[in-house]
Amino acid sequence: MKALVTGGGGFLGGVIVRMLRERGDEVRSLARGEYPTLTALGAEQVRGRLEDRDAVIAAAAGCDLVFHVAAKAGIWGSYHDFYQANVVGTEHVIAACQEHGINRLIYTSSPSVVFDGNDIEGGNESLPYPDFYEANYPASKALAEQLVLAANSSKLAVTALRPHLIWGPGDNHLVPRIITKGRAGKLRRIGARPNLVDTVYVDNAARAHLQAADRLFPGSSVAGNCYFISNGEPLPLWEMVNRILAAADVPPVTRSIPPKRAFALGCICEALWSLFRISGEPPMTRFVAHELATAHWFDISAARRDFGYTPEVSIDEGLERLQHWLRHQPS
Repeated sequence: MKALVTGGGGFLGGVIVRMLRERGDEVRSLARGEYPTLTALGAEQVRGRLEDRDAVIAAAAGCDLVFHVAAKAGIWGSYHDFYQANVVGTEHVIAACQEHGINRLIYTSSPSVVFDGNDIEGGNESLPYPDFYEANYPASKALAEQLVLAANSSKLAVTALRPHLIWGPGDNHLVPRIITKGRAGKLRRIGARPNLVDTVYVDNAARAHLQAADRLFPGSSVAGNCYFISNGEPLPLWEMVNRILAAADVPPVTRSIPPKRAFALGCICEALWSLFRISGEPPMTRFVAHELATAHWFDISAARRDFGYTPEVSIDEGLERLQHWLRHQPS
């Protein structure tokens, strides 16, 4: 089997590439740069952007299936940039599959596509898309997910996976943000509720993609469906944050601010950053304030049922691996 992995140089994409290579599959990565780790794995690398339709279609030539992992992530940025990368880029991936007769497409979505600012406790795939999004990332990912699911047909089987808060060794997004802000003393608990939150260790998230791909074909039970993916071990949010900080020998978060104050701060920061076109991300946004103050954990029984997903690496084991990795990073 020959697979195209968009974003193969990224955190999740890189682990998917590794797992595919370990079982003997050929892999081509489409990314904006070149990565020595992919070269070492024996993966073919093609440089290109999702916004470039010709580049995406060329990269898919000769492939049997596509893992569309690449996306523009983040809590801040222009809607145009998110739309171009996440929506237009996904349109190009679908077009590439259709042009080359590729009959399997696995799309990496996000649980944020159903987040409306309120608690989600044991949510399943019947949750609707909200009418309004407080950030451009979930808005664009929701549009892209709907495009993918609508493309399911007798010739192209598609599925969308929604891994929640991926972390582990090699993380270049969530873990570094937590550690950097923790060391600087800039982290604050939002409220005092023990709001339960799901996370997923990166190897579990990657393995779910391979398991879904192996059960995916036109007319299968997986085709046309979306699935929540997590470790199935929801923990109080700030307990998980403090355990990640402990893995990096950083003191726990003890100070807090009320949720209403955090939301008000988010509104003010968004207004100032937009009005004065301040570079970088604001320290707080409405979306982040709600994310940090609410519960969001999910029922993963559909993934267990339809393609045998079982988290193999527990949070405890994952944190041990993370601590080992962090302690061996250059200072």
